[in-house]
Amino acid sequence: MSAQTDTTGSVTTVYQVTGMSCGHCEGSVSGEISRIPGVTSVKAVASTGEVTVVSAAPLDDEAVRAAVDEAGFELAGRA
Repeated sequence: MSAQTDTTGSVTTVYQVTGMSCGHCEGSVSGEISRIPGVTSVKAVASTGEVTVVSAAPLDDEAVRAAVDEAGFELAGRA
């Protein structure tokens, strides 16, 4: 799935992150990604490895990768 723009102008992108196994993992990934400028919402789900990010504009995948790395996990790519 690629990024999708909704009627409010927000962009929703779903990423696949490997290594998350619990709520703490979800919080770590969400916290780091939420620091990227323009991000308005992050929802990480450990059971699926999916991280849904809503932002004001399309995000640089490398910025997301760096944030996920900082949290101690690996960005596998877009879901």
